[in-house]
Amino acid sequence: MKSRIFIAGFKHETNTFSILPTDIAAYRARALHFDDEIVPTYTGTNTEIGGFLSACDRNGWTPVPSVVADATPSGKVTGDAYDTITRHLLTTLEKNKPIHGVLLQLHGAMVVEGRLDGQADLLEQIRACAGPDVPIAVTLDLHANVSDKLASLCDIMVSYRSYPHTDQGETGERCAALLERVLAGEIKPVTSVARRPQLDGVDHGRTTSPGAMLEAIAMGDALCRQHGFYDCSINAGFPWADVYESGPSVLIIAEQDNPHVVGALEEIADFIWSTRGQISVQHVDAAEAIAQARKLASAGKAAGKPFVIADFADNPGGGGYGDSTGVLRALIDADLQHVAYSSLYDPISVAMCKQAGVGASLQLAIGGRFAPALGEPIAVQAVVESLHVGRVVLQGPMSTGLTVSLGDTAVIKVGGVQIVLASNRAQNYDRQFFSAFGIDPEAQQLLCVKSAQHFRADYGPIASGIAVVDEGGGICSHRLDKLVYENVRRPVWPLDSF
Repeated sequence: MKSRIFIAGFKHETNTFSILPTDIAAYRARALHFDDEIVPTYTGTNTEIGGFLSACDRNGWTPVPSVVADATPSGKVTGDAYDTITRHLLTTLEKNKPIHGVLLQLHGAMVVEGRLDGQADLLEQIRACAGPDVPIAVTLDLHANVSDKLASLCDIMVSYRSYPHTDQGETGERCAALLERVLAGEIKPVTSVARRPQLDGVDHGRTTSPGAMLEAIAMGDALCRQHGFYDCSINAGFPWADVYESGPSVLIIAEQDNPHVVGALEEIADFIWSTRGQISVQHVDAAEAIAQARKLASAGKAAGKPFVIADFADNPGGGGYGDSTGVLRALIDADLQHVAYSSLYDPISVAMCKQAGVGASLQLAIGGRFAPALGEPIAVQAVVESLHVGRVVLQGPMSTGLTVSLGDTAVIKVGGVQIVLASNRAQNYDRQFFSAFGIDPEAQQLLCVKSAQHFRADYGPIASGIAVVDEGGGICSHRLDKLVYENVRRPVWPLDSF
C-alpha cells in the first residue's frame, strides 16, 4: 500500500508590537488554500509545500492535502483565525486516517491571542489526533523562535539555510527525505534544541556575505558528519515577538541515544553567543542613503543599474505597517528623477485614484496612518498613471511561481517619483513588484523597496549600490531597546548587560 502523507501549512511571523490583528481576512489576502486547491497551486513552486509535493511524486506517496495558510507578518493571530484553520486541519486529518506520516509547514514565530506558543499548541493537537506512532516532520523559517515544547512534539524539524529564503523548496525536500528514512525503518530520530540569553544573533541570519550565520551553519554541518547527526538547523530568531523563548536557537536531529548531541548543541550555542554583536550590514538614515545614490550617479557608476534603498524599519515582511513615509518624503524632497517606490500601503488613496481615473491629477495625503512617528501623511499633487488588480506572479529566486496579491493598486507620479500604492501589505522581494505595474526597474536611477534583506536575492544582481535605512523608529527597527518587552526571559541581550 502507498504511504499516505498528510500535508498542511500554517504560517505566521508575528510582530507582537503591531496593532494590526492577523485575522482570517489577513490570511485570505495572502494565502489560504484548502484541500483540492493545494496541489495545483503549489506544484512546481519554490516553496516548502512544493518540496513536499515533489517528494510525494518521487517516492510514490499519496499526498493528503488539508490547508495552507500564510498571512503577511503583523500582530497576533486572532483566536477565531487560529481556531478556523486548526479546525479544518484536524478535521481533515481525522477524516483521512490512516495516515502514515505528516509533513507540516510552519514558520516558528507565530503568536496567537491567548497562546504565546501557538505552534506548540497546534502540534500538540496534531500529535493527539495522529497518534504517538505517526512521524511528524516540520519545516521552519530560520527566524523561528523554537521552544523546548515545540521541538519535543515532532520527530523531524528543519529550518531554511538561506536569508533571503531562496531554499524554501529545498527545505521541504530535505524535511521529506528524513521522513522517507523514518518510514523505511532506517532511522528513529528526535529533535533537540539549545539557546542562550539573547534576542538576536548570527547576523540576524544573513547569508549573502561571510559572517556568523554561515560560520554556524558550517560548524553544524561538520558536527553532523563527525557524530552521525541527521541534520542541524541554525535559527536566528525573531526578536519582535515578545515571547519567552524569543531569539536564536540550534536544532539537531539525531537518534535519541546519540551521546554527542548535548555537547554539539552547547558548542554551537556558545559560538552564537560569542558572535552576538557581529553584523554585516550597516544601517543609515534616509539622507545618507540618498547621498550615496547621488555620489554613484555623479561618478558615472550607476549607468543602467539602479541604486536600491531598503526601508528596513517599516518592512511588512517583519510586521511593519508598510505605510511609513519618512524615506518617501526624503526622496520627494530631494527632487530626484527616475525614482520608483514599491509599495506604500494606502487603500484609501487607492480608492480615490480609482474614482478619479487614469490620467487624473488630484491631491492626496499618502501613507502615515498607522505609525505617524515614522512620518505623517504626505500631502502631494499626484498624477494617476495606471490602475491594477495587484496580481504579482513571482519570478525571482524566492517563492518562485507563487502569486502575491497587492489588492487594488494605483501607480501615481509625484515629481520624478513613481509610487505604487497598494491595498494589501506585502514585502517587496521581487522585481515583479515594479514590472507587474508597468515600471521597468532596470530603467530607473533609484529604487526604494519596503524590505529588510529578501530584496537582495532579485535586486542585488541589478543594483549599482544598496543602502538599508533604519532611522531608529518603527516596530521592525533593530534598536530593540526602544521596544517594551514583557514576556521574554530576563536577563537577555541586548536589553540587559552581561
